[in-house]
Amino acid sequence: MTKYQTRKGGHVKQVIKTDSAPAAVGPYSQAIRAGDFLFVSGQLGIDPATGKLVPGGIERQTEMALKNMRAIIESAGKHIGDVVKATVFLQSIDDFAAMNEVYKRFFSEEPPARAAFEVARLPLGALVEIEAVVYLG
Repeated sequence: MTKYQTRKGGHVKQVIKTDSAPAAVGPYSQAIRAGDFLFVSGQLGIDPATGKLVPGGIERQTEMALKNMRAIIESAGKHIGDVVKATVFLQSIDDFAAMNEVYKRFFSEEPPARAAFEVARLPLGALVEIEAVVYLG
């Protein structure tokens, strides 16, 4: 489901929402389309069916976060291969290699630009959160 909103100055943004990914855990949208770009909010390894983090460690949470991201991007009519920039937040940088093994399965050809950081804490005690910018043009 999508909803259009007009902002001051006549600029239009499109709120992207799909039931194929978890609902936002706060006052934000799953993604916002603005001009030729889609800004996908940080995705956790939450199973959309249960609303809970998937068990199984960093690999399973990374896979679920990327599946959630893919569902949001596809609901906007694009493909995960259209991601131009991703940011990965890790609860522990020691999980970088394991996260990377899963990540490269989703971005095997022409991977996007990316940054990865260790952060003190993530929502719901998650091990990883991934956000993205998608080019729509």
